[in-house]
Amino acid sequence: MSRVAPIVGLASHLGRGVQRIATDAVVGRIRSIPRTVGDLDAAALTRIMGRRVTSVSVLGGDAGTSSRARLALTGDNVPASVFVKMSAETAATRLMGELGRLADTETRFYRELSTRLRGVPRSYGSAFDTLTGRFVLVLEDLPADECQFPDTLHPLPRDQAGLIVELLAQLHATFWGRVPAWAYTASGDSAALLTGPLLKTSSRRIAERTDIPVDRGRFIDANYRAVARLIDRPPHTVMHGDAHPGNVYFRNGQAGLLDWQAVRRGHPGRELAYTLVTSMTPADRRAEQRDLLDVYRQALAAHGGPQLDRDELWHRYRQGALYAYVAALITAGMGGMQAEDIALEGLRRGVAALEDLDTVALLAQSL
Repeated sequence: MSRVAPIVGLASHLGRGVQRIATDAVVGRIRSIPRTVGDLDAAALTRIMGRRVTSVSVLGGDAGTSSRARLALTGDNVPASVFVKMSAETAATRLMGELGRLADTETRFYRELSTRLRGVPRSYGSAFDTLTGRFVLVLEDLPADECQFPDTLHPLPRDQAGLIVELLAQLHATFWGRVPAWAYTASGDSAALLTGPLLKTSSRRIAERTDIPVDRGRFIDANYRAVARLIDRPPHTVMHGDAHPGNVYFRNGQAGLLDWQAVRRGHPGRELAYTLVTSMTPADRRAEQRDLLDVYRQALAAHGGPQLDRDELWHRYRQGALYAYVAALITAGMGGMQAEDIALEGLRRGVAALEDLDTVALLAQSL
């Protein structure tokens, strides 16, 4: 029975996603929610934002796991420009989003949690259609001349990594012991059944075309569900879930976080390891990680969270480094989610962390 339940859950989850996309193909055009950036006219944005918009023009846009655009607005008490996220253009990408519950998660986050945090773009309104899975999220358009947007190819120095660690501490302290019921663990998601096979496929592809020693993670590939449950042991808080450099920004000396579509419940060791491993060079991380974990512990307590034991957090951090490896391997191996040079650099850092933190041996001993 313990093996059957996750399979049934995955089938149900996948079936719901397929049903939403099929329903959208039949009745989506008569639903009220906009389907494309071109549908975001003044009337639609007036409904979503709850304030009168009189004109809309597109400033630019791109596509990924969602469609994104910058819009110029005029109207009554509306910002001069906004950043909009919408459902992805292709059915295949939308199905991937359904498996990760990305749209539902991010619209819930901005509707229910975001106002309690700093370092989060302001939301001007959102809409989510439970029948078709389509969504629209209207956010603050962060000014490029005031913000720095890093990426994996530009590793963060210690001071900026420290700002992110402090921001994560504020997030974790705010929701420590107060996690909403809809936030689930990464290992508890029925879609996690797909992760092991994806890891094995990705590992094979990477080994065929690079010299990155992904064989160091073979134990994780073969035992993913068991080790994922291990690092998701309580205590839990709300985690951003995907705080890599591409989802970080700096403004007026403060850190911020973008793309809240992967919010999960979990232990902070997982999030801290993922963020520091992906954000810093291996050499800088090795030199600074213990001190940065101390910064986190102090900030967590200062914001009303618990006083975590130093050795226990280090232990959970070393275990949590598996997530930096897992996410980077699937991203690089399956392709299409990041530019290849960024994806491969992230994977190199993830593999390096497995080795210098002795993560695989620690996980094997803990099972």
